[in-house]
Amino acid sequence: MFKVSSTVRLTCISLRRRVNFNLVRLLLAGIYIIFMFVLFVNYMGSGSTPELDAMKKLWRTEDNVIGRDPSKFVVLGESLVDFRQLSKPQTVPELVRKFESGFGKTLGDGGNGIHLSGEEKTRADDIQKKWAFNKVASDKISLWRTLTDKRMSACQSIKYSDNLPTSSVIIIFNNEALSALLRTVWSVLDRTPSHLLHEIILVDDASNQTEITDILPDYIKYRLPPKVGMVKTKSQLGLIRARLAGAEAASGDILIFLDSHCEATKGWLEPMAQRIKDDPTVVQIPMIDGIDATTISYHGGGGGSNPSVGGFTWSGHFTWESLPISVQKSRKSTDPARTATMAGGLFAIERKYFWKLGGYDEGMSGWGGENLELSFRVWRCGGSMEIHPCSHVGHIFRPFHPYFIPEDSHGINSARMAEVWMDDLKRLYYMHRQDLVGKDIGDLTDRFAIVDRLKCKSFKWFLEHVYPHKYIMDEQSIAWGRVRNKANGKEVCIDHLQRDRAAKLTTYTLGEYPCHGVLGDSQYFTISQKGELRNEYMCGTVVNKVNLSGRSNRVLMTACTEDAAQQWEIDRLGHIRNVRTNLCLDSGSLAPGEELDMVECKSAPTQAWVFEFYAEGSEHLKPGTP
Repeated sequence: MFKVSSTVRLTCISLRRRVNFNLVRLLLAGIYIIFMFVLFVNYMGSGSTPELDAMKKLWRTEDNVIGRDPSKFVVLGESLVDFRQLSKPQTVPELVRKFESGFGKTLGDGGNGIHLSGEEKTRADDIQKKWAFNKVASDKISLWRTLTDKRMSACQSIKYSDNLPTSSVIIIFNNEALSALLRTVWSVLDRTPSHLLHEIILVDDASNQTEITDILPDYIKYRLPPKVGMVKTKSQLGLIRARLAGAEAASGDILIFLDSHCEATKGWLEPMAQRIKDDPTVVQIPMIDGIDATTISYHGGGGGSNPSVGGFTWSGHFTWESLPISVQKSRKSTDPARTATMAGGLFAIERKYFWKLGGYDEGMSGWGGENLELSFRVWRCGGSMEIHPCSHVGHIFRPFHPYFIPEDSHGINSARMAEVWMDDLKRLYYMHRQDLVGKDIGDLTDRFAIVDRLKCKSFKWFLEHVYPHKYIMDEQSIAWGRVRNKANGKEVCIDHLQRDRAAKLTTYTLGEYPCHGVLGDSQYFTISQKGELRNEYMCGTVVNKVNLSGRSNRVLMTACTEDAAQQWEIDRLGHIRNVRTNLCLDSGSLAPGEELDMVECKSAPTQAWVFEFYAEGSEHLKPGTP
C-alpha cells in the first residue's frame, strides 16, 4: 500500500515538473471566454430572457445616457450589438424586415448616387413632386453607405482634447422619407466617437405617414442602440416648437440640431465640440455639403480655405456671402470663420447656454425667421457664431417644403424678430412687409425681458462690429427712396420690375413703372455716399444693349464692386449722370415696364429725377430748391 502511494506521489511530482500549469490556466480561460461569447451571440438572436433584460438595463444606464428622463420618449432603442456585424439574422417584425430588403448593402458607397431610367425614372419623377427629392433612389441606397473623408488634409492632422463635452443630436421631422431619416441616424452613429455621443433624439412632429407611424418605432426598438430615442408631439408644432421639445428632452452637454435628410462625415463632431469646450458661448456651424436631390450623390467637400458665411437681407432672409477679403488674408485655413448669421438647419450650441439665451421663441410658429432671431440674439447678448471648416455634414437641398407650414409663418416670425432685435432699423424690414405693420404678432414681453436680463447690446452695435459692410440705405446715402420723373403729363419711378434677386446678385436691366402709393422694395433706390446708384445689393453701370429699335445704352444692375464704372452724380437739375460715360438717365416715353435709357445729358423733363429724401447737407441737390 505504501509503495503504491509513493508511486502515485512520484508520478504527480514528475507531471508537475513537465507541465506548464500557467499555460493550462490561460488555455482554460480562453475556452471560457469563447463559450461566453457564443452564448451572448445566441442571446442576441433569440427572444427576451431575464439575463438579457438585465443586460439591457445595465447598458442603458452606463452607456452615456445619464440624466435622461425615459418618460419623455415613446420608444427607445434596445439593440445591444450592431446587428450588421452578426452572422446570424435577428428576429425582427415583418414590416422592418420588408423595409430593409429593398436596400443595396453597398449601393451608394463612396457617396455615389444612382441614375434611374425607363419606367422607374418616370415613377421617381412623379414621386419627387411630392417628396421634393428622389425617394425612389433614396430607398435603394444603403442606409450606412461609406463616404470619403471631406476634410482638408490640414484638418485631418489636428489633435483634439481627450475630455470633450458630450452631445445630444436632435433631429426633428414630419413625414420624412424613412430612408433619408435613418441614413442621417446611421451616419451619426457610425462617424461619432461613442464617448462623445450622449444620445440621438428623434422628434416626430405628428407624422401620419405609414413608414413613420408603423415601421420607425419597431426599427428603433430592434435595430438601434439605447442612445437613440423618439419623442412624439401630439399635434404638429412646426420646426421651431418641435426643436424645443427635443431640447427639453436632451441631457448632453451640447445640443446639435440636424435636419432629417443629412449625412455626417468623418470627424464632423470633434472640431465643434472642441470650440465649445474652449468657449461655451460660441455657436458652431458645420460646413454644409450638398447631397443631390435627384441622384442622392454626395458632392462638395474640401471647401477650400475660405468657407462661405451668413448674412441677411432687410426683408428678413438668410444669405450666403464670401468672407471679406481682409479676413481671408489674415486667417489660417483651419480657423473657424466668424459668421453674422446662420442658415439654421444645422448647428451646435452648449445646452446650458441655449437655455440661458432663452431657447427658441415659443411665440413663433411653423418655419422661418428663427435662424436670424437666434443669430442676432447670440451676437447681441454676449455670444458669437462660427462656421468650422473642419466639420462637414451633407444635406439634401430640396426645392420646396413637402410638409404643412402655417400661412405666412416666415413673415410673422420675422416681424417678431424685427420688433425685438432690430431696434429702429426694423423700418427697413417693414418696407418689404408693409402688410404686417400693426398686425397682431403675439406677445413679446418675455422676449424683451431677455434683452434686459442679459444686458444685450444694440442692433447698431451688431452692424458696426459683426456685419460692418451691411448697407443701410437711408443712413449711408445722400439721396434715397422713390425716384420720380414727371414729363408729358405722366409720372414714373425707377423700378427693378421684379427682376431683382437681392443677395443672389443676378444682373438685370433697370426699368420704370408708375410710382407706388408707398415706398417699397421694387422702387427703393439710392445714391450712396460712395456715389453709387444702388439698392441693397445691386449697383448700376452702363451697357450698350441691342433692342427692337436698334442699339441703345441701358442701366445694368450688377453686384456692387466700387468699380469706377459704378460711379454716379446727381445735380439740382435732376440729372442722374454716370461719371465714366458722361450719360444721363432718361425716362423716354414713360411707358410702364419700359427699360430706362442712358443718353446725352440735356435740360429736359425726361431727365429731371427727384429723390424722395435727401440727407442733411445734400438738400441743395433736390431740383427746384432755391
